[in-house]
Amino acid sequence: MKTIRYILFLVISLATGLASHATVTDTPEPASEPAPDIIQRVLGNKPKIPVDSTVVHNPLDDEMVIVDGDTISIILPQKNYGRYDRGLYNYLFIPRGQWSFGLTASYGEFSSDDIQILSIIKDLDMGIKAYSIKPSISYAIRNNQTVGIKFNFTRMTGDLGSLSFDFSDDMNFSLADVSYYSQTYSAGFFYRNYVGLGRMKRFGIFNEVDLSFGSGSSRFKRLYDGEVKDTRTNITEASLNFCPGLAIFIMDNVSFNVSFGVFGLKMRSEHQWTNGTDEGKRFASGANFKFNIFNINFGMAINI
Repeated sequence: MKTIRYILFLVISLATGLASHATVTDTPEPASEPAPDIIQRVLGNKPKIPVDSTVVHNPLDDEMVIVDGDTISIILPQKNYGRYDRGLYNYLFIPRGQWSFGLTASYGEFSSDDIQILSIIKDLDMGIKAYSIKPSISYAIRNNQTVGIKFNFTRMTGDLGSLSFDFSDDMNFSLADVSYYSQTYSAGFFYRNYVGLGRMKRFGIFNEVDLSFGSGSSRFKRLYDGEVKDTRTNITEASLNFCPGLAIFIMDNVSFNVSFGVFGLKMRSEHQWTNGTDEGKRFASGANFKFNIFNINFGMAINI
């Protein structure tokens, strides 16, 4: 009797299992979620950051300003070539069609009187002066972009009254009555690109590229074996310079500018005579990337 009951229990269990399997098999599988929806859900519905920031509409881009009767955007549209949009804006600083008349000047001076350095250099009496004047005129071909021409006059003088070198009792010498003088004239074309730093059009930074050609002369006088040597040099040069700077509008139409010469390419040709005798010619070219204390330029500009 127990055997019959056990067999009936196995038959009922087997039938129930088959019915459950048929029910699960007949149920349709849910449709798979598309990959983009899965990614969007995993990222928490965060928007993607586009490579080109100009495709994103920003309410600040709708802010307008009136310049000479024309209504233009205060923020200049530009492409973002980086991976992320860092939220930096180029505000309108110099409107298109504006003329600028500027004057830039630089000055440097060094002097010493009877200076001694350690125990080697004694009786150092020297004076050096260098200055330049650069008038310019430019026109804004586009917003925050100008082109123009400028002229440059540079003059440098140096006088060495006395200088003594004393390395040892058997090795010493001295120099006296040495003078150097040079002046150059040049003219060039330049392009300047501004970046406005605020809506008030008060502060802006710029980068200037100029191509200039110039000529000048120098004179070097010194004593040699009791005889005065007078060397004169005619100079012809061409240069390509890159100068970043800062512009500040101290009045509505008057700005103050400061720029720094940090990189340039230069070619220079010289022809020398000493006491009327032809000494020869020299040609030199090169590039420099350095901060030059004699190439800090301060200037004013009137914008109309």
